[in-house]
Amino acid sequence: MNQLKKIKIIFSILLILISGYILLDNELKHQQEQQNEQELIEEYYEREVIDETIPSTDATEIVEEVKEQINYIAVLKIPKIDLVKGLVDRNSYFNNVNYNIQILDSSDMPDKENGNIILASHTGTSKVAFFRHIDRLVIGDEIILDYKNKTYTYKITDIYDIEKTGKAYIKRNKDINTLTLISCRFRTNKQIIIISELMMKEE
Repeated sequence: MNQLKKIKIIFSILLILISGYILLDNELKHQQEQQNEQELIEEYYEREVIDETIPSTDATEIVEEVKEQINYIAVLKIPKIDLVKGLVDRNSYFNNVNYNIQILDSSDMPDKENGNIILASHTGTSKVAFFRHIDRLVIGDEIILDYKNKTYTYKITDIYDIEKTGKAYIKRNKDINTLTLISCRFRTNKQIIIISELMMKEE
C-alpha cells in the first residue's frame, strides 16, 4: 500500500470519527435540553401544588423561592403532535419566539371570560421551532392548557392562512373562550392561524 492510500484511509477514519462525535454531541445536547424542559415542567406543577395546599405564613417563603427558580406560568399540550411546552410570563425576557412559545401582548389569559390567548412560535427545523408540526392539526383536534391549577381543554374549530404582513386578523367567536395558534408556513409567505374553542375546564 503506497503512502497516498494510507493517508486517504487515515483521513477517512478521522472524518468518520469527527462526524460520529458531532452527531453524538448534538444528540446529548438534545437529550439535555429535553431533560431540562421536563424538569421545569415538573417544577411548575410542584409549584402549583405548593400554591394551593400550604396556607400558612411559612408558605410565602417557599413559594417565592420556587418562583425565583421557575419561570413557567402555564403548560401547553397538543397531543396530536406530541407537544408539551411550558409558557413564561408575558413580561419575561424569554417570552419571545426566538426562545420559547410566545404569549402575544394582545392575549387574554384563559381565566378571563370570553377571552382569547394567542400563542406564536416558529416552524422549520431550528430547536426553537416548537410549532414545526402544527400543519398536521385538523379541525376537531384537542389543545390543552394547564394554568393556575386548572386544565383548559380546547377543540380546534377553524384553520386558515393569511399573508405574512406582520399583522394577523383573527376570526373567532367572541362569545366563548378561545385559544389561537399562529405560525409561519415553512418556506412560504403565509401564516397559519388555528382557532380553538374552550370545551371543558377542570379544577
